[in-house]
Amino acid sequence: MTAKASESTGTGKPDRAATRVLIVDNDQAHALAVEESLDRVGYTCRAATSGSEGARLIEEEGPYDVILTDLVMNDIDGLGILAKAKSEMPEAEVILMTGHGSIPSAVAAMQRGAFNYLLKPLDIGQLRTVTEKAAESATLRRTNLELNRRLDEKFGFEGVIGDSPQMRDVIQRLQRIAPTDASVLIQGETGTGKELVAQAIHQNSPRKNKAFVALNCAALSENILESELFGHIKGAFTDASADRIGKFEYAHGGTLFLDEVGDMPMATQIKLLRVLENGEITRVGSNDPIKVNVRILSATNRNLEKSIEAGVFRRDLYHRLKVVTVRLPSLSERSADIPVLIDHFIKVFSKQHDKQIKGVSSMARRRLLAYPWPGNVRQLRNVVESMIVVDYDGLLDLDDLPEELADRSEVAAGEPTGNSLSALVGKPLQEIERLFITETLRVTGGNREEAAGMLGIGERTLYRKIKEYQL
Repeated sequence: MTAKASESTGTGKPDRAATRVLIVDNDQAHALAVEESLDRVGYTCRAATSGSEGARLIEEEGPYDVILTDLVMNDIDGLGILAKAKSEMPEAEVILMTGHGSIPSAVAAMQRGAFNYLLKPLDIGQLRTVTEKAAESATLRRTNLELNRRLDEKFGFEGVIGDSPQMRDVIQRLQRIAPTDASVLIQGETGTGKELVAQAIHQNSPRKNKAFVALNCAALSENILESELFGHIKGAFTDASADRIGKFEYAHGGTLFLDEVGDMPMATQIKLLRVLENGEITRVGSNDPIKVNVRILSATNRNLEKSIEAGVFRRDLYHRLKVVTVRLPSLSERSADIPVLIDHFIKVFSKQHDKQIKGVSSMARRRLLAYPWPGNVRQLRNVVESMIVVDYDGLLDLDDLPEELADRSEVAAGEPTGNSLSALVGKPLQEIERLFITETLRVTGGNREEAAGMLGIGERTLYRKIKEYQL
């Protein structure tokens, strides 16, 4: 069962209908009375008549916003429920219900993170007031967590989308690299997200409050590239009508990202090497050195060692740039991430183009999964955006696919293709299992019972797998 977290009504008060309340009490009559009193004022309630049942509901049906639990129970007591809630859903608020003799224990529970405690027999007015305050607190906490998550999506490593073993390895490497000042060479095919990785490194470094400056070395001629990097003085060349600072000066104190560095002309490579060695740049047409403090991140889709052998890239510069190397896998190497990326791009472009998109049909999703994606993540991103732009019914389907994916009848029939099978060959069985479980859950809209039936396994087995793979 999936759950909707509590939402604000826009007045500072939580939406009671969207606020999920769990009542845990082994006195069944008391549990049902609390449930009824809160249900009457609009809360969505669930009652458990034992500590073990309450713990199971927290685990299987969360997240809850407010949990009211009796302190003294036979199997798992209120402190156990508190600990379970804080472990599984730290944004939830827990209220203890207790008799007079257990007040010291209730106070101790508050020191462990409980929101408040209520004395039995409960006063209905006080019950509703304390629940309302707890719901407000949970909503505020969840809002703050969502804000932090959005910031992480925009600036942190969570923006490097993917949970395949390959991408987990990349992210762990980035986490070790980012706090340092080392030069980093990011390698990968076109469209794998090299600039996104460079931004994540910068944003998680001590330089994050300074500039991140990017320059594509392949897009400019030699003279223009040098001016862009180092700046120029008035009269240095035709059309140089005023002094101009370059990217190095713009990035002073921050990070300079040199994209497609493998395409840099040899003469510019020599000047770049000199800057890296002595920390000084000289504007074109000037003789005055200028000190700069810049971290260099570079990227290329070329094999620089072969470029060195061919005499078009300097070996000494190569070693200066690759103090640390990060290799980004192609999308075909991390196919388990395709469903996650699809859903992420739907979210992004639905908002950007003001479209209400309910999801992707199972047929269209299968075709997207089977496609080899030679253009990597960038191509997938563009395809999803194209589908959203041309869609008219809120469901991305076969009729929304662009031309390059439109004539794959064997996939539309639901049969695995040579491409889709070969993409799985050589992958660990666990990764294949994780991919199929993830995709089946998405096809069924998160319905675990239906997904378990499609996969031919028990619902408890599916739930265990969901926890194991952290889906």
